Amino acid sequence: MLLLAAAFLVAFVLLLYMVSPLISPKPLALPGAHVVVTGGSSGIGKCIAIECYKQGAFITLVARNEDKLLQAKKEIEKHSINDKQVVLCISVDVSQDYSQVENVIKQAQEKLGPVDMLVNCAGMSLSGKFEDLEVSTFERLMSVNYLGSVYPSRAVITTMKERRVGRIVFVSSQAGQLGLFGFTAYSPSKFAIRGLAEALQMEVKPYNVYVTVAYPPDTDTPGFAEENKTKPLETRLISETTSVCKPEQVAKQIVKDAIQGNFNSSIGSDGYMLSSLTCGMAPVTSITEGLQQVVTMGLFRTIALFYLGSFDSIVRRCMMQRAKSEIADKTA
Repeated sequence: MLLLAAAFLVAFVLLLYMVSPLISPKPLALPGAHVVVTGGSSGIGKCIAIECYKQGAFITLVARNEDKLLQAKKEIEKHSINDKQVVLCISVDVSQDYSQVENVIKQAQEKLGPVDMLVNCAGMSLSGKFEDLEVSTFERLMSVNYLGSVYPSRAVITTMKERRVGRIVFVSSQAGQLGLFGFTAYSPSKFAIRGLAEALQMEVKPYNVYVTVAYPPDTDTPGFAEENKTKPLETRLISETTSVCKPEQVAKQIVKDAIQGNFNSSIGSDGYMLSSLTCGMAPVTSITEGLQQVVTMGLFRTIALFYLGSFDSIVRRCMMQRAKSEIADKTA
């Protein structure tokens, strides 16, 4: 009886692997494609632009700082594979004025053709205890991290649907999968991207347009270095429980998943576990992906409980150390 059940399970899994490619989207060909990257002057965004350029894409970089844009342009152009490729730079704040964003996207399309892939990588992080953060910090992070992804996506979606081809990438964060100490302003702005992406994917899938949400871990970028300057001790200690990734590694995975039309893009074993744990009602790209989530959910939840326990322990230890320091200061 057990052998029969095992044989049935193996046959079922093999069938899923055979059927899976039939429901998966056709990969996007990057040679000659027009890829727009917001936040493309540094960090993950610049590495994504380089990775796409290496594969023959035409690049439009969008960021605020013109000097950094020009510097990034020179760096990206070193990786060309033919003399026809172009890197276009446009300076604009994608989170402030939708009409400006719409205009620069139109300019880019007039020069390099319709946008085949949009990568929303513009973002920022500020951390601190909930009561210590200014109200303006919450507003600013929602504007940059959420609306800064809404506006460019809104500017390209109509053309993508008309052409019935396109990819939209939202770069969230592992802090957009679970809330952590010190991220009461940052995490919600990244969680919001997930909701936007799920709803948008349901709307555009019939038009052969696919959405990818990337959840990179702590990554060695200028933004991460800036973030570390103001991190609470608890946040820093929790972050140190995992390793810091290289932006090139993150970029390669994001580009690979976007080309394939995968809804989820995660990096490393921790990222895979988090994505399985938090999949909820998120769309899947293949039957096998859904099956893997079903099979691993129980085990990953058990592991996650140990992680949560260790995070709570870190917070309690920091609180006790702070209390001892205060008592020592009073008695000194």
